[in-house]
Amino acid sequence: VQLVESGGGLVQAGGTLKLSCVASESIFSFSAVTWYRQRSGLQRELVARINVGGKTTYDDSVKGRFTISRDTAINTVYLQMNGLKPEDSARYYCNANIMSIQFWGQGTQVTVSS
Repeated sequence: VQLVESGGGLVQAGGTLKLSCVASESIFSFSAVTWYRQRSGLQRELVARINVGGKTTYDDSVKGRFTISRDTAINTVYLQMNGLKPEDSARYYCNANIMSIQFWGQGTQVTVSS
């Protein structure tokens, strides 16, 4: 399984970015697809998750600002990020799991300037 993220970049505070995670196989193969982020010096943390049934969950820090969605026809999961804050600056990773096996992408960097 391969996961390829894209869409990161440099944006001013209050701006928007849309991240994409393209999977090499049907996203229905996965129990869930999750966006994580790793800020400098910190552990990787869950940002948003969409499960095989389409249920979504979010970390409290991004609720109301970020939206996870998917396009099953093209095996892609998105993370729409609005109202970006400097503290959202991080490397964002796509994760998918099949049974208890975890797959990770290489990540995409998001930098939010104040």
